[in-house]
Amino acid sequence: MTFSQMTQAMSSGADVVVPVSALNQAIGSMLERSFPLVWVGGEVSNFTRAASGHWYFSIKDAQAQMRCVMFRGRAQHAGFLPREGDHIEVRALVTMYEPRGELQLNVEAVRRTGQGRLYEAFLKLKAQLEAEGLFAAERKRPLPLHPRAIGIVTSREAAALRDVLTTLARRAPHVALIVYPTPVQGAGVGAKLAAMVTTASARREVDVLIVCRGGGSIEDLWAFNEEVLARAIAASAVPVVSGVGHETDFTIADFAADVRAPTPTGAAELVSPPRATLLRELGQRHAMLARGFERLRERRAQQLDWLARRLVSPTERLARQRLHLQQLAARLASAGARPVRDARARFALSQMRWQRWRPDLVAHQIRLTGLALRLDQALQWRHERHSARVTTLAARLEVLSPQRTLERGYAALLDSRNGRALRTPASLKPGRHLTLHLAEGTADITLADVQPRLGSDL
Repeated sequence: MTFSQMTQAMSSGADVVVPVSALNQAIGSMLERSFPLVWVGGEVSNFTRAASGHWYFSIKDAQAQMRCVMFRGRAQHAGFLPREGDHIEVRALVTMYEPRGELQLNVEAVRRTGQGRLYEAFLKLKAQLEAEGLFAAERKRPLPLHPRAIGIVTSREAAALRDVLTTLARRAPHVALIVYPTPVQGAGVGAKLAAMVTTASARREVDVLIVCRGGGSIEDLWAFNEEVLARAIAASAVPVVSGVGHETDFTIADFAADVRAPTPTGAAELVSPPRATLLRELGQRHAMLARGFERLRERRAQQLDWLARRLVSPTERLARQRLHLQQLAARLASAGARPVRDARARFALSQMRWQRWRPDLVAHQIRLTGLALRLDQALQWRHERHSARVTTLAARLEVLSPQRTLERGYAALLDSRNGRALRTPASLKPGRHLTLHLAEGTADITLADVQPRLGSDL
């Protein structure tokens, strides 16, 4: 069960029982996703080197400590063996050892404390040269596919030289090799390496140049991080392959070179096409060429047969042309009679359609007369119905007319100032001017006295 699956199950409200192993696995995955590679510094404690080659130790400071593990594949490239009390810096990933549920650092690289300053100098120079365009991808040149000579800039005593020579002897024994010897470690080595690269570029004796040395600490490889060597590699007239240290080691020379190889052996493999592959490719191309010649011969033979079949005698040619002429005459006669036949068929079809869709005028006239009679009857009935309705509404209106109400003995009192009708005794005040509406006229009156009554005598 993954972390996302557990989260979904728990959010659904169900009582989910999670195995300890699944929980530890989910926590470990979350830690690896949440924490990037980080440099951690501290003092070495409880260092143990197992028989398998793995390193187990703790790194601590005054307030805390953390368990660490460095597997053999990484430890063999460390360059030194830490001891109790050493102050080191490790580049590690935060993980969990799931069987015991313990937090630990999975160490990928280790260095002595103080190497961080060298790394800062490395980053500063790298940023400067990169801003100048020294590492731009458009400056990189492709390696020659079939070099005639390969140059090697390294020390005669270096193990890297033996690895490169062994690899080239196995893969490309036909290629000439030129070694430009120079020290690869010590004071002033960067300038010596740069001088050899410049010499090889000026002589133009080789088609590609390898600059290499074996692995080591950052101090051992520092000559390959010097600016003078980077500029010499960038200015080289021949493509340069950098094979310095191990796969995890990166130097300024790697960025300045046209191609970076993970190891010296990898650099030799990049510049040398394997002899067996070349022989196999040569055999394949020879077979392709032979098949191409065979197909060309077959096509020419087939074309010759086709031309031979086209060679006929004049008598046979005349007979064929006479037969073709007879066929054309028959087609011409048929083509002349076909339009007339087609036109007659179209005329008969049109006549049949016209007879089927010809209108019956008498039936339509009878139907039209019946519809006109029904329309007159409907209009007459509608007129009578509306007239009766108007009469009924007029009678109802007459009954509800205010004038008829006044004629039955009622009167309407209106306020002389605003013409509003008075409906309650509270609206009557002594001395107020009113307008009295009767059935046969109106009168203006002034109230002398008002005596309200409860209830109604009507």
